[in-house]
Amino acid sequence: MTERHDGAAGASPAKLRAVLSALVALVVAVSAGIYATVAADPGTGRDALADGRPHGGSRAAPASTGTWVGAWAAAPVGAEPGTRTAGLAGHSVRNVVHTSAGGTSARVTLSNLYGRSDLVLTHASLALAAGDGTAAADAETMRRLTFGGGAEVVVPAGGQVVSDAVPVTLPPGADVLVTTYSPDPSGPVTYHRHARQVSYTARGDRTEDTTGRPYTGTTTSWRYLTALDVAGSEAAGTVVAFGDSITDGITSTTGADHRWPDILAGRLRAALADGEPLPRHSVVNEGISGNQVLADGPGRPAENQSGLGRFDRDALSRPGAEVVVVDLGVNDILRNRRLADPDRIVDGLRTLVRRAHARGLKTVGATLMPFRGHRGWTPAREAVRREVNARIRAGGVYDAVVDFDRALSDPYDPRRLRAEYDSGDHLHPSDLGYRTMAEVFDLRTLEGAGQARL
Repeated sequence: MTERHDGAAGASPAKLRAVLSALVALVVAVSAGIYATVAADPGTGRDALADGRPHGGSRAAPASTGTWVGAWAAAPVGAEPGTRTAGLAGHSVRNVVHTSAGGTSARVTLSNLYGRSDLVLTHASLALAAGDGTAAADAETMRRLTFGGGAEVVVPAGGQVVSDAVPVTLPPGADVLVTTYSPDPSGPVTYHRHARQVSYTARGDRTEDTTGRPYTGTTTSWRYLTALDVAGSEAAGTVVAFGDSITDGITSTTGADHRWPDILAGRLRAALADGEPLPRHSVVNEGISGNQVLADGPGRPAENQSGLGRFDRDALSRPGAEVVVVDLGVNDILRNRRLADPDRIVDGLRTLVRRAHARGLKTVGATLMPFRGHRGWTPAREAVRREVNARIRAGGVYDAVVDFDRALSDPYDPRRLRAEYDSGDHLHPSDLGYRTMAEVFDLRTLEGAGQARL
């Protein structure tokens, strides 16, 4: 017989059962204590900040583990006139933006790309708007934004910062208020000029004000803010609309969200709600009025940077990007002092496509819409437009094509827009024209992204 050295090995079955029962009881008791402690702790992301300012109420959502997607975006365009020295020192800047997707966590990107000095922000917040066309906030959704855990952040000249994620439930199709406060002169202000949305300013630090009453200043530009991202289970990818003033929606009704990417986002949400088997994507608008494929605007860094120059920043780097819809080329024709070269325009577009494919993104390209009647129209420029469109339609540029030209052109004179689709300047669409652009977009072309991923 082998000698036993393990005292437990010789214990009776009854004794073993008693020991096991005691261990189980101990585990249950410890688990219950942990659960009670966590349930009672309100956390520090909403109500427990040290200075006692309000940070929202019962609508706080747990931090999401879902996919980050773009809910809204706007490209930085240049330096705002009149802000070169002081910037907006001593003012709260309340940007109003419209979500294309909802989530249970949110974060923002703030840019100082065109600043000449550090931008010091001592306070920032995010909240749902209390209604349409107002600076008032839904008090229960008011959240302070932090950066690396702190309320204050320094955005270096030429740089940008991304906030920490904040738990908050944001629905799709909602107006969100993103507010910043800077006490010090730090100009010029980086802005997106043609927002087609009224935003607000107030004197002093009114960042977490919910009444909206101090916000007596208004603007139709977005300042500092270039992105609002959300995480959750609603959307799994992002569609980036990358274009010029027609994508920017320059002639659409202010405050009505009638740009074609806005309407496209609504169509996609409605189709998914009806059970159609389509990708669950958000849509963000990276249009810049006057943007060209090939040429930069003036300055260093260049204002209105070319499509080729800004493609990585404004399209490929968008969180969850799966599809890029490109609608560029008209300004290369209109703004070229000499006759534009269709070969160079198409080569530039193909370069964008190759770069998108290298990241696994699908490209959908738009034909260039007519502009006869506009002061820049000439028969020679019309010939260039038609040549570029012929190559796009032939399938040698993009993965898929949306034919905005055929959808909006006058059937009796395809060189011009149909009257009901013309805003009046013979170049940009009316609200009905923008709606038509979104409605002729085949949602099935959004499928199949990722097939070119290296």
